[in-house]
Amino acid sequence: MKKLIFAMSVSLILVAQEKVDEATSARMRSEELEHSKIMHTLHMLTDRYGPRVTGTPNHEAAAKWAVAEMTSWGMKNGHLEPWDFNRAGWLNESATGQIVAPVRENLKFEVLAWTPSTKGTVNASAIEIVLPQGPPAPAAEDAAGGRGGRGGGRGGAPARLGPTKDEMEQWLAATKDKVRGKIVLVGKAAVIPVNFEPPAKRRSDEQVKAQYDPNNPNGGRGGRGGGRGGRGGEADPNRLTAVQVAEQADAMLIAGGALMRINDAARGEGIIVAQAHRAYDIAKTVPTVILRNDDYGRIERLLEDGDDVKLAFNVVNHIYPEGKTSYNAVAEIPGTDKADEVVMLGGHLDSWHGGTGATDNAIGCSIMMEAARLIEALNLKPRRTVRVALWSGEEEGLLGSLAYVKQHFGTAEDPKPEWFKLDAYFNVDTGTGRLRGAGVFGPTEAAAALRGVFGLFTDWGVGGVSNTNSRATGGTDSTSFNNAGLAGIGMSQDPIEYNTMTHHTNLDTYERIIPDDVEKAAAIIAAAVWNVANRDEMIPRFTKETMPAPVAVR
Repeated sequence: MKKLIFAMSVSLILVAQEKVDEATSARMRSEELEHSKIMHTLHMLTDRYGPRVTGTPNHEAAAKWAVAEMTSWGMKNGHLEPWDFNRAGWLNESATGQIVAPVRENLKFEVLAWTPSTKGTVNASAIEIVLPQGPPAPAAEDAAGGRGGRGGGRGGAPARLGPTKDEMEQWLAATKDKVRGKIVLVGKAAVIPVNFEPPAKRRSDEQVKAQYDPNNPNGGRGGRGGGRGGRGGEADPNRLTAVQVAEQADAMLIAGGALMRINDAARGEGIIVAQAHRAYDIAKTVPTVILRNDDYGRIERLLEDGDDVKLAFNVVNHIYPEGKTSYNAVAEIPGTDKADEVVMLGGHLDSWHGGTGATDNAIGCSIMMEAARLIEALNLKPRRTVRVALWSGEEEGLLGSLAYVKQHFGTAEDPKPEWFKLDAYFNVDTGTGRLRGAGVFGPTEAAAALRGVFGLFTDWGVGGVSNTNSRATGGTDSTSFNNAGLAGIGMSQDPIEYNTMTHHTNLDTYERIIPDDVEKAAAIIAAAVWNVANRDEMIPRFTKETMPAPVAVR
Protein backbone atom coordinates (compact mmCIF):
# COMPACT_ATOMS: atom_id res chain seq x y z
CA MET A 1 0.00 0.00 0.00
CA LYS A 2 2.87 2.37 0.86
CA LYS A 3 4.40 1.71 -2.59
CA LEU A 4 1.09 2.55 -4.27
CA ILE A 5 0.76 5.82 -2.31
CA PHE A 6 4.36 6.73 -3.16
CA ALA A 7 3.82 6.05 -6.89
CA MET A 8 0.66 8.17 -6.91
CA SER A 9 2.52 10.97 -5.13
CA VAL A 10 5.31 10.90 -7.71
CA SER A 11 2.76 11.15 -10.54
CA LEU A 12 1.02 14.08 -8.88
CA ILE A 13 4.35 15.86 -8.41
CA LEU A 14 5.21 15.32 -12.08
CA VAL A 15 1.86 16.81 -13.15
CA ALA A 16 2.37 19.78 -10.88
CA GLN A 17 5.89 20.41 -12.18
CA GLU A 18 5.16 19.79 -15.87
CA LYS A 19 5.61 23.00 -17.87
CA VAL A 20 2.91 23.64 -20.44
CA ASP A 21 3.05 26.37 -23.07
CA GLU A 22 -0.50 27.64 -22.63
CA ALA A 23 0.01 30.78 -24.71
CA THR A 24 1.17 28.93 -27.82
CA SER A 25 -1.55 26.31 -27.39
CA ALA A 26 -4.11 29.13 -27.36
CA ARG A 27 -2.62 30.57 -30.55
CA MET A 28 -2.94 27.15 -32.18
CA ARG A 29 -6.62 27.04 -31.25
CA SER A 30 -7.22 30.40 -32.88
CA GLU A 31 -5.20 29.67 -36.00
CA GLU A 32 -7.03 26.42 -36.64
CA LEU A 33 -10.53 27.74 -36.00
CA GLU A 34 -9.96 30.86 -38.11
CA HIS A 35 -7.67 29.68 -40.92
CA SER A 36 -7.99 25.89 -41.11
CA LYS A 37 -6.90 24.05 -44.25
CA ILE A 38 -7.76 20.56 -43.03
CA MET A 39 -10.95 20.12 -45.06
CA HIS A 40 -9.05 20.98 -48.24
CA THR A 41 -6.47 18.33 -47.37
CA LEU A 42 -9.26 15.82 -46.74
CA HIS A 43 -10.91 16.75 -50.03
CA MET A 44 -7.70 16.09 -51.93
CA LEU A 45 -6.88 12.79 -50.22
CA THR A 46 -10.41 11.44 -50.69
CA ASP A 47 -12.03 13.03 -53.74
CA ARG A 48 -8.88 13.46 -55.81
CA TYR A 49 -6.69 10.53 -54.76
CA GLY A 50 -9.04 8.04 -53.09
CA PRO A 51 -9.22 5.15 -52.75
CA ARG A 52 -5.54 4.68 -51.85
CA VAL A 53 -4.90 0.93 -51.88
CA THR A 54 -1.30 0.02 -51.10
CA GLY A 55 0.71 -0.75 -54.22
CA THR A 56 -1.45 1.33 -56.57
CA PRO A 57 -0.81 4.54 -58.51
CA ASN A 58 -3.58 6.16 -56.45
CA HIS A 59 -1.66 5.68 -53.24
CA GLU A 60 1.66 6.74 -54.69
CA ALA A 61 0.08 9.89 -56.16
CA ALA A 62 -1.52 10.71 -52.80
CA ALA A 63 1.83 10.25 -51.04
CA LYS A 64 3.60 12.51 -53.53
CA TRP A 65 0.90 15.15 -53.20
CA ALA A 66 1.12 15.06 -49.40
CA VAL A 67 4.91 15.56 -49.51
CA ALA A 68 4.56 18.43 -51.97
CA GLU A 69 1.82 20.06 -49.87
CA MET A 70 3.84 19.85 -46.66
CA THR A 71 6.86 21.23 -48.48
CA SER A 72 4.77 24.17 -49.70
CA TRP A 73 3.99 24.98 -46.06
CA GLY A 74 7.69 25.28 -45.31
CA MET A 75 8.48 21.79 -44.06
CA LYS A 76 11.83 20.28 -44.99
CA ASN A 77 13.26 16.94 -46.10
CA GLY A 78 10.02 15.87 -47.77
CA HIS A 79 10.44 12.52 -49.46
CA LEU A 80 9.04 9.06 -50.07
CA GLU A 81 10.72 6.18 -48.24
CA PRO A 82 10.40 2.86 -50.11
CA TRP A 83 9.77 -0.48 -48.47
CA ASP A 84 9.17 -3.96 -49.84
CA PHE A 85 5.45 -4.73 -50.09
CA ASN A 86 6.43 -8.03 -51.77
CA ARG A 87 3.26 -8.34 -53.86
CA ALA A 88 1.88 -6.63 -56.92
CA GLY A 89 -0.60 -3.82 -56.44
CA TRP A 90 -4.27 -4.30 -57.31
CA LEU A 91 -7.09 -1.90 -58.15
CA ASN A 92 -10.60 -2.27 -59.54
CA GLU A 93 -11.17 -0.10 -62.61
CA SER A 94 -14.85 -0.82 -63.33
CA ALA A 95 -17.56 -3.26 -62.36
CA THR A 96 -21.18 -3.77 -63.34
CA GLY A 97 -23.66 -6.44 -62.34
CA GLN A 98 -27.33 -7.19 -62.99
CA ILE A 99 -30.03 -9.77 -62.50
CA VAL A 100 -31.20 -10.46 -66.07
CA ALA A 101 -33.79 -13.19 -65.38
CA PRO A 102 -36.45 -13.80 -64.15
CA VAL A 103 -36.38 -10.04 -63.36
CA ARG A 104 -34.08 -7.24 -64.39
CA GLU A 105 -32.32 -5.24 -61.68
CA ASN A 106 -28.96 -3.55 -61.14
CA LEU A 107 -26.97 -5.05 -58.28
CA LYS A 108 -25.04 -3.17 -55.60
CA PHE A 109 -21.69 -4.71 -54.79
CA GLU A 110 -17.98 -4.20 -54.30
CA VAL A 111 -15.14 -6.24 -55.75
CA LEU A 112 -12.93 -8.28 -53.44
CA ALA A 113 -9.35 -6.98 -53.71
CA TRP A 114 -6.64 -9.13 -55.25
CA THR A 115 -9.12 -11.19 -57.26
CA PRO A 116 -9.07 -11.47 -61.08
CA SER A 117 -11.22 -9.76 -63.70
CA THR A 118 -14.03 -11.56 -65.47
CA LYS A 119 -13.35 -12.53 -69.08
CA GLY A 120 -15.48 -9.75 -70.47
CA THR A 121 -19.17 -9.87 -69.57
CA VAL A 122 -20.15 -13.20 -68.04
CA ASN A 123 -23.83 -14.11 -68.34
CA ALA A 124 -24.77 -17.30 -66.51
CA SER A 125 -27.13 -19.04 -64.14
CA ALA A 126 -26.62 -18.58 -60.42
CA ILE A 127 -26.19 -21.41 -57.96
CA GLU A 128 -25.87 -21.27 -54.18
CA ILE A 129 -23.57 -23.56 -52.24
CA VAL A 130 -23.04 -23.75 -48.49
CA LEU A 131 -19.60 -24.63 -47.15
CA PRO A 132 -19.44 -27.49 -44.64
CA GLN A 133 -19.17 -26.01 -41.16
CA GLY A 134 -19.07 -28.80 -38.62
CA PRO A 135 -21.00 -28.77 -35.33
CA PRO A 136 -21.55 -25.68 -33.18
CA ALA A 137 -18.65 -24.74 -30.91
CA PRO A 138 -19.08 -25.57 -27.21
CA ALA A 139 -20.68 -22.76 -25.26
CA ALA A 140 -17.49 -21.79 -23.41
CA GLU A 141 -15.47 -21.50 -26.62
CA ASP A 142 -18.24 -19.58 -28.39
CA ALA A 143 -18.51 -17.11 -25.52
CA ALA A 144 -14.76 -16.51 -25.62
CA GLY A 145 -14.88 -15.60 -29.27
CA GLY A 146 -14.13 -19.06 -30.66
CA ARG A 147 -13.47 -19.23 -34.36
CA GLY A 148 -16.31 -16.99 -35.40
CA GLY A 149 -14.74 -13.67 -34.42
CA ARG A 150 -16.88 -11.06 -32.64
CA GLY A 151 -18.32 -13.83 -30.47
CA GLY A 152 -20.00 -15.82 -33.24
CA GLY A 153 -20.37 -16.59 -36.91
CA ARG A 154 -21.58 -14.45 -39.78
CA GLY A 155 -24.79 -12.54 -39.15
CA GLY A 156 -24.76 -13.51 -35.47
CA ALA A 157 -24.91 -17.30 -36.11
CA PRO A 158 -23.18 -19.55 -33.56
CA ALA A 159 -19.51 -20.25 -34.13
CA ARG A 160 -18.69 -23.63 -35.70
CA LEU A 161 -15.83 -26.05 -35.13
CA GLY A 162 -15.25 -26.73 -38.82
CA PRO A 163 -15.64 -29.94 -40.83
CA THR A 164 -13.44 -32.98 -40.59
CA LYS A 165 -11.10 -33.72 -43.50
CA ASP A 166 -13.37 -36.55 -44.64
CA GLU A 167 -16.46 -34.31 -44.51
CA MET A 168 -14.66 -31.69 -46.57
CA GLU A 169 -13.54 -34.20 -49.18
CA GLN A 170 -17.06 -35.58 -49.52
CA TRP A 171 -18.49 -32.08 -49.93
CA LEU A 172 -15.90 -31.14 -52.57
CA ALA A 173 -16.61 -34.29 -54.56
CA ALA A 174 -20.37 -33.69 -54.44
CA THR A 175 -20.11 -29.99 -55.35
CA LYS A 176 -17.38 -29.73 -57.98
CA ASP A 177 -19.48 -30.68 -61.02
CA LYS A 178 -22.34 -28.36 -60.00
CA VAL A 179 -20.37 -25.12 -60.35
CA ARG A 180 -19.09 -25.41 -63.93
CA GLY A 181 -20.17 -22.43 -65.99
CA LYS A 182 -22.07 -20.96 -63.04
CA ILE A 183 -21.96 -17.77 -60.99
CA VAL A 184 -21.68 -19.18 -57.48
CA LEU A 185 -23.18 -17.66 -54.34
CA VAL A 186 -21.20 -19.03 -51.39
CA GLY A 187 -23.11 -19.30 -48.13
CA LYS A 188 -26.63 -18.55 -46.97
CA ALA A 189 -27.75 -14.92 -46.70
CA ALA A 190 -27.24 -13.47 -43.23
CA VAL A 191 -30.38 -12.41 -41.41
CA ILE A 192 -29.81 -8.87 -40.14
CA PRO A 193 -32.23 -7.91 -37.37
CA VAL A 194 -33.50 -4.36 -36.95
CA ASN A 195 -31.37 -2.51 -34.39
CA PHE A 196 -33.78 -0.88 -31.96
CA GLU A 197 -30.94 0.37 -29.71
CA PRO A 198 -28.25 1.89 -31.93
CA PRO A 199 -25.00 2.68 -30.10
CA ALA A 200 -24.28 6.22 -28.97
CA LYS A 201 -22.25 8.36 -31.34
CA ARG A 202 -20.63 10.37 -28.54
CA ARG A 203 -19.14 9.15 -25.28
CA SER A 204 -20.24 10.94 -22.12
CA ASP A 205 -17.72 13.18 -20.40
CA GLU A 206 -18.22 11.24 -17.17
CA GLN A 207 -17.34 7.96 -18.85
CA VAL A 208 -14.23 9.42 -20.46
CA LYS A 209 -13.03 11.07 -17.25
CA ALA A 210 -13.44 7.82 -15.36
CA GLN A 211 -11.45 5.94 -18.01
CA TYR A 212 -8.51 8.32 -17.79
CA ASP A 213 -8.59 9.04 -14.05
CA PRO A 214 -5.09 8.00 -12.84
CA ASN A 215 -6.56 7.17 -9.44
CA ASN A 216 -9.21 4.85 -10.89
CA PRO A 217 -8.02 1.23 -10.56
CA ASN A 218 -10.57 0.22 -13.21
CA GLY A 219 -9.53 2.94 -15.67
CA GLY A 220 -8.16 2.39 -19.14
CA ARG A 221 -4.65 1.18 -19.83
CA GLY A 222 -3.95 2.58 -23.25
CA GLY A 223 -6.83 1.59 -25.47
CA ARG A 224 -6.16 -0.86 -28.29
CA GLY A 225 -2.64 -1.86 -27.28
CA GLY A 226 -3.60 -4.85 -25.17
CA GLY A 227 -3.85 -7.62 -27.74
CA ARG A 228 -6.85 -9.61 -28.88
CA GLY A 229 -7.15 -12.44 -26.43
CA GLY A 230 -7.23 -16.17 -26.96
CA ARG A 231 -9.44 -18.56 -28.85
CA GLY A 232 -10.95 -20.26 -25.85
CA GLY A 233 -9.21 -23.60 -26.39
CA GLU A 234 -6.89 -25.67 -28.55
CA ALA A 235 -7.87 -26.35 -32.17
CA ASP A 236 -9.06 -29.86 -32.95
CA PRO A 237 -6.41 -31.35 -35.29
CA ASN A 238 -9.10 -33.53 -36.89
CA ARG A 239 -11.10 -30.50 -38.02
CA LEU A 240 -10.25 -27.90 -40.64
CA THR A 241 -9.94 -24.24 -39.79
CA ALA A 242 -12.04 -21.62 -41.58
CA VAL A 243 -8.99 -20.64 -43.63
CA GLN A 244 -8.35 -24.23 -44.70
CA VAL A 245 -11.99 -24.64 -45.73
CA ALA A 246 -11.86 -21.39 -47.72
CA GLU A 247 -8.63 -22.38 -49.49
CA GLN A 248 -10.06 -25.74 -50.54
CA ALA A 249 -13.30 -24.13 -51.69
CA ASP A 250 -11.36 -21.63 -53.82
CA ALA A 251 -9.36 -24.42 -55.42
CA MET A 252 -12.57 -26.34 -56.14
CA LEU A 253 -14.21 -23.33 -57.81
CA ILE A 254 -11.18 -22.87 -60.06
CA ALA A 255 -10.86 -26.57 -60.94
CA GLY A 256 -14.63 -26.92 -61.34
CA GLY A 257 -14.87 -24.11 -63.88
CA ALA A 258 -16.95 -21.61 -61.92
CA LEU A 259 -17.19 -18.26 -63.73
CA MET A 260 -17.20 -16.15 -60.59
CA ARG A 261 -18.02 -16.10 -56.89
CA ILE A 262 -20.44 -13.92 -54.91
CA ASN A 263 -20.12 -13.39 -51.15
CA ASP A 264 -22.87 -11.95 -48.96
CA ALA A 265 -21.97 -8.56 -47.42
CA ALA A 266 -23.81 -9.75 -44.30
CA ARG A 267 -24.46 -6.18 -43.12
CA GLY A 268 -27.63 -4.14 -43.01
CA GLU A 269 -28.44 -0.70 -44.44
CA GLY A 270 -26.63 -1.34 -47.70
CA ILE A 271 -23.22 -1.47 -46.00
CA ILE A 272 -20.55 -3.49 -47.80
CA VAL A 273 -17.15 -4.25 -46.29
CA ALA A 274 -14.67 -4.93 -49.09
CA GLN A 275 -11.16 -5.94 -48.15
CA ALA A 276 -8.76 -8.43 -49.78
CA HIS A 277 -8.56 -12.07 -50.69
CA ARG A 278 -6.29 -13.70 -48.15
CA ALA A 279 -3.76 -14.97 -50.73
CA TYR A 280 -3.09 -11.62 -52.46
CA ASP A 281 -2.72 -13.73 -55.61
CA ILE A 282 -5.28 -13.60 -58.43
CA ALA A 283 -4.26 -17.09 -59.57
CA LYS A 284 -5.72 -18.60 -56.40
CA THR A 285 -9.32 -17.51 -56.77
CA VAL A 286 -12.06 -16.85 -59.31
CA PRO A 287 -13.43 -13.31 -59.87
CA THR A 288 -15.21 -12.40 -56.62
CA VAL A 289 -17.62 -9.70 -55.50
CA ILE A 290 -19.29 -8.86 -52.18
CA LEU A 291 -22.99 -8.32 -52.80
CA ARG A 292 -25.29 -6.11 -50.74
CA ASN A 293 -27.18 -8.30 -48.27
CA ASP A 294 -30.58 -7.22 -49.68
CA ASP A 295 -29.62 -8.31 -53.20
CA TYR A 296 -28.01 -11.53 -52.01
CA GLY A 297 -31.14 -12.46 -50.07
CA ARG A 298 -33.36 -11.69 -53.06
CA ILE A 299 -31.38 -13.99 -55.36
CA GLU A 300 -31.36 -16.71 -52.71
CA ARG A 301 -35.14 -16.57 -52.35
CA LEU A 302 -35.66 -16.69 -56.13
CA LEU A 303 -33.44 -19.75 -56.30
CA GLU A 304 -35.44 -21.37 -53.52
CA ASP A 305 -38.58 -20.78 -55.66
CA GLY A 306 -36.97 -22.94 -58.34
CA ASP A 307 -36.26 -20.03 -60.73
CA ASP A 308 -33.32 -20.14 -63.09
CA VAL A 309 -31.75 -16.88 -61.90
CA LYS A 310 -29.42 -15.47 -64.54
CA LEU A 311 -26.83 -12.85 -63.68
CA ALA A 312 -24.49 -10.74 -65.78
CA PHE A 313 -21.21 -9.25 -64.52
CA ASN A 314 -18.33 -7.38 -66.09
CA VAL A 315 -15.44 -6.78 -63.70
CA VAL A 316 -12.19 -5.12 -64.77
CA ASN A 317 -9.31 -5.15 -62.30
CA HIS A 318 -5.73 -4.07 -62.87
CA ILE A 319 -2.52 -5.53 -61.49
CA TYR A 320 0.49 -3.25 -60.88
CA PRO A 321 3.76 -5.24 -60.70
CA GLU A 322 5.60 -2.06 -59.70
CA GLY A 323 3.43 -1.97 -56.56
CA LYS A 324 5.78 -4.50 -54.95
CA THR A 325 7.65 -1.42 -53.77
CA SER A 326 5.46 0.84 -51.65
CA TYR A 327 6.21 4.13 -49.90
CA ASN A 328 5.85 5.99 -46.63
CA ALA A 329 5.57 9.78 -47.03
CA VAL A 330 7.79 11.84 -44.71
CA ALA A 331 8.44 15.54 -44.06
CA GLU A 332 9.97 17.47 -41.16
CA ILE A 333 10.14 20.70 -39.23
CA PRO A 334 13.83 20.92 -38.23
CA GLY A 335 14.61 21.30 -34.56
CA THR A 336 17.00 23.74 -32.92
CA ASP A 337 19.14 22.90 -29.86
CA LYS A 338 17.78 19.32 -29.69
CA ALA A 339 17.46 18.74 -33.44
CA ASP A 340 18.93 15.23 -33.22
CA GLU A 341 15.93 14.15 -31.14
CA VAL A 342 12.63 13.56 -32.94
CA VAL A 343 8.93 13.79 -32.16
CA MET A 344 6.88 11.94 -34.76
CA LEU A 345 3.21 12.13 -35.68
CA GLY A 346 1.36 10.21 -38.35
CA GLY A 347 -1.39 7.98 -39.61
CA HIS A 348 -1.86 5.47 -42.39
CA LEU A 349 -2.48 6.92 -45.83
CA ASP A 350 -3.52 3.66 -47.48
CA SER A 351 -7.16 2.60 -47.55
CA TRP A 352 -9.47 -0.06 -48.86
CA HIS A 353 -11.32 0.53 -52.12
CA GLY A 354 -15.05 0.44 -51.35
CA GLY A 355 -15.15 4.15 -50.47
CA THR A 356 -12.54 6.89 -50.66
CA GLY A 357 -10.90 6.15 -47.32
CA ALA A 358 -12.08 9.29 -45.54
CA THR A 359 -12.52 8.14 -41.94
CA ASP A 360 -10.00 5.34 -42.41
CA ASN A 361 -7.69 7.08 -42.55
CA ALA A 362 -7.44 10.28 -44.56
CA ILE A 363 -8.67 11.91 -41.36
CA GLY A 364 -5.68 10.76 -39.32
CA CYS A 365 -3.24 11.89 -42.00
CA SER A 366 -4.96 15.25 -42.44
CA ILE A 367 -5.00 15.89 -38.69
CA MET A 368 -1.26 15.26 -38.46
CA MET A 369 -0.46 17.30 -41.57
CA GLU A 370 -2.59 20.14 -40.25
CA ALA A 371 -0.95 19.98 -36.82
CA ALA A 372 2.44 20.43 -38.48
CA ARG A 373 1.04 23.24 -40.64
CA LEU A 374 -0.08 25.07 -37.51
CA ILE A 375 3.47 25.01 -36.15
CA GLU A 376 4.77 26.35 -39.46
CA ALA A 377 2.00 28.93 -39.84
CA LEU A 378 2.82 30.42 -36.42
CA ASN A 379 6.52 30.51 -37.36
CA LEU A 380 7.43 28.39 -34.35
CA LYS A 381 10.85 26.76 -33.98
CA PRO A 382 10.67 23.55 -31.96
CA ARG A 383 13.68 22.38 -29.98
CA ARG A 384 13.33 18.83 -31.28
CA THR A 385 12.73 17.91 -34.91
CA VAL A 386 9.06 17.28 -35.68
CA ARG A 387 8.54 14.57 -38.30
CA VAL A 388 5.27 13.65 -40.04
CA ALA A 389 5.05 10.11 -41.46
CA LEU A 390 2.11 8.83 -43.50
CA TRP A 391 2.19 5.05 -43.74
CA SER A 392 1.17 2.56 -46.40
CA GLY A 393 0.45 -1.13 -45.89
CA GLU A 394 -1.45 -0.60 -42.64
CA GLU A 395 -4.54 -2.38 -43.89
CA GLU A 396 -2.46 -5.43 -44.79
CA GLY A 397 -0.95 -5.64 -41.30
CA LEU A 398 0.86 -2.41 -40.26
CA LEU A 399 3.49 -3.28 -42.86
CA GLY A 400 4.72 0.23 -43.71
CA SER A 401 5.18 1.42 -40.14
CA LEU A 402 6.76 -1.88 -39.10
CA ALA A 403 9.25 -1.58 -41.97
CA TYR A 404 10.06 2.01 -40.97
CA VAL A 405 10.55 1.14 -37.30
CA LYS A 406 12.76 -1.81 -38.22
CA GLN A 407 14.88 0.27 -40.60
CA HIS A 408 15.28 3.33 -38.39
CA PHE A 409 14.98 2.20 -34.80
CA GLY A 410 15.34 -1.53 -34.28
CA THR A 411 14.01 -2.70 -30.93
CA ALA A 412 14.71 -2.24 -27.24
CA GLU A 413 16.62 -5.52 -27.34
CA ASP A 414 18.58 -4.62 -30.51
CA PRO A 415 18.43 -0.83 -30.80
CA LYS A 416 19.82 1.29 -33.61
CA PRO A 417 21.23 4.75 -32.80
CA GLU A 418 17.93 6.43 -33.75
CA TRP A 419 16.09 4.33 -31.14
CA PHE A 420 17.61 6.47 -28.41
CA LYS A 421 16.63 9.69 -30.19
CA LEU A 422 12.93 9.11 -30.85
CA ASP A 423 10.97 10.94 -28.17
CA ALA A 424 7.42 9.83 -29.04
CA TYR A 425 5.08 8.99 -31.92
CA PHE A 426 1.47 10.33 -32.03
CA ASN A 427 -1.18 8.42 -34.03
CA VAL A 428 -4.84 8.97 -35.02
CA ASP A 429 -6.85 6.20 -36.70
CA THR A 430 -10.44 5.81 -35.48
CA GLY A 431 -12.55 8.08 -37.59
CA THR A 432 -14.11 11.50 -37.37
CA GLY A 433 -14.93 11.63 -33.66
CA ARG A 434 -13.54 14.14 -31.18
CA LEU A 435 -10.27 13.24 -29.48
CA ARG A 436 -11.18 11.98 -26.00
CA GLY A 437 -7.85 10.82 -24.61
CA ALA A 438 -4.44 9.31 -25.24
CA GLY A 439 -2.75 6.03 -24.42
CA VAL A 440 1.05 6.01 -24.27
CA PHE A 441 3.39 3.03 -24.15
CA GLY A 442 5.55 3.60 -21.11
CA PRO A 443 5.57 3.82 -17.32
CA THR A 444 3.04 5.85 -15.35
CA GLU A 445 5.43 8.80 -15.56
CA ALA A 446 4.98 8.88 -19.34
CA ALA A 447 1.25 9.48 -18.97
CA ALA A 448 1.89 12.06 -16.25
CA ALA A 449 4.22 13.98 -18.57
CA LEU A 450 1.41 14.36 -21.14
CA ARG A 451 -1.50 15.18 -18.84
CA GLY A 452 -0.63 18.85 -18.57
CA VAL A 453 -0.94 19.69 -22.26
CA PHE A 454 -3.98 17.48 -22.86
CA GLY A 455 -5.53 19.05 -19.79
CA LEU A 456 -5.70 22.34 -21.68
CA PHE A 457 -8.43 20.84 -23.87
CA THR A 458 -10.95 19.48 -21.39
CA ASP A 459 -13.43 22.01 -22.79
CA TRP A 460 -13.10 20.20 -26.13
CA GLY A 461 -13.79 16.82 -24.53
CA VAL A 462 -10.28 15.47 -23.84
CA GLY A 463 -10.46 13.29 -20.75
CA GLY A 464 -6.84 12.49 -20.01
CA VAL A 465 -3.97 10.11 -20.60
CA SER A 466 -3.34 6.50 -19.63
CA ASN A 467 -0.32 4.28 -20.06
CA THR A 468 0.08 0.76 -21.40
CA ASN A 469 2.83 -1.83 -21.08
CA SER A 470 1.65 -3.97 -24.00
CA ARG A 471 4.10 -4.51 -26.86
CA ALA A 472 1.56 -6.45 -28.94
CA THR A 473 0.90 -5.17 -32.45
CA GLY A 474 -2.61 -4.81 -33.79
CA GLY A 475 -5.21 -2.24 -34.67
CA THR A 476 -3.07 0.70 -35.69
CA ASP A 477 0.44 1.98 -36.35
CA SER A 478 1.26 3.28 -32.87
CA THR A 479 1.59 -0.36 -31.82
CA SER A 480 4.48 -0.78 -34.28
CA PHE A 481 6.37 1.68 -32.07
CA ASN A 482 5.15 0.06 -28.84
CA ASN A 483 6.41 -3.26 -30.17
CA ALA A 484 9.92 -1.80 -30.46
CA GLY A 485 9.77 -0.44 -26.91
CA LEU A 486 9.19 3.14 -28.05
CA ALA A 487 6.60 5.65 -26.84
CA GLY A 488 3.70 5.14 -29.23
CA ILE A 489 0.78 7.42 -28.37
CA GLY A 490 -2.60 6.31 -29.70
CA MET A 491 -5.56 8.69 -29.53
CA SER A 492 -9.05 7.53 -28.61
CA GLN A 493 -12.07 9.19 -30.19
CA ASP A 494 -15.84 9.35 -30.06
CA PRO A 495 -17.19 6.42 -32.11
CA ILE A 496 -19.66 8.46 -34.23
CA GLU A 497 -20.34 6.01 -37.13
CA TYR A 498 -16.91 4.42 -37.39
CA ASN A 499 -17.58 0.82 -36.43
CA THR A 500 -21.27 0.90 -37.36
CA MET A 501 -21.04 2.48 -40.80
CA THR A 502 -17.71 3.61 -42.27
CA HIS A 503 -14.85 1.34 -41.20
CA HIS A 504 -13.65 -0.44 -44.39
CA THR A 505 -17.01 0.12 -46.08
CA ASN A 506 -18.49 1.59 -49.23
CA LEU A 507 -19.76 4.51 -47.11
CA ASP A 508 -16.32 5.71 -46.03
CA THR A 509 -16.42 9.03 -47.88
CA TYR A 510 -15.84 12.76 -47.37
CA GLU A 511 -19.52 13.22 -46.44
CA ARG A 512 -19.01 11.31 -43.18
CA ILE A 513 -16.47 13.84 -41.83
CA ILE A 514 -17.44 16.23 -39.02
CA PRO A 515 -15.39 19.38 -39.71
CA ASP A 516 -15.53 20.72 -36.14
CA ASP A 517 -14.15 17.44 -34.76
CA VAL A 518 -11.18 17.22 -37.10
CA GLU A 519 -10.30 20.92 -36.84
CA LYS A 520 -10.17 20.74 -33.05
CA ALA A 521 -8.24 17.47 -33.21
CA ALA A 522 -5.53 19.14 -35.30
CA ALA A 523 -5.12 21.94 -32.75
CA ILE A 524 -4.94 19.45 -29.88
CA ILE A 525 -2.29 17.35 -31.62
CA ALA A 526 -0.32 20.47 -32.60
CA ALA A 527 -0.24 21.64 -28.98
CA ALA A 528 0.76 18.20 -27.70
CA VAL A 529 3.53 17.79 -30.27
CA TRP A 530 4.80 21.32 -29.63
CA ASN A 531 4.96 20.78 -25.88
CA VAL A 532 6.68 17.40 -26.15
CA ALA A 533 9.16 18.80 -28.67
CA ASN A 534 10.15 21.54 -26.21
CA ARG A 535 10.39 19.62 -22.93
CA ASP A 536 13.79 19.58 -21.26
CA GLU A 537 13.69 15.78 -21.16
CA MET A 538 12.20 13.15 -23.45
CA ILE A 539 9.01 11.34 -22.46
CA PRO A 540 9.90 8.84 -19.68
CA ARG A 541 10.53 5.30 -20.90
CA PHE A 542 10.71 1.90 -19.35
CA THR A 543 14.25 1.17 -18.20
CA LYS A 544 16.15 -1.88 -19.40
CA GLU A 545 15.09 -3.64 -16.22
CA THR A 546 11.40 -2.69 -16.43
CA MET A 547 10.90 -2.99 -20.20
CA PRO A 548 8.11 -5.52 -20.88
CA ALA A 549 9.15 -8.67 -22.69
CA PRO A 550 9.13 -8.49 -26.50
CA VAL A 551 6.10 -9.78 -28.37
CA ALA A 552 6.29 -11.35 -31.83
CA VAL A 553 4.72 -9.27 -34.60
CA ARG A 554 1.44 -10.83 -35.76
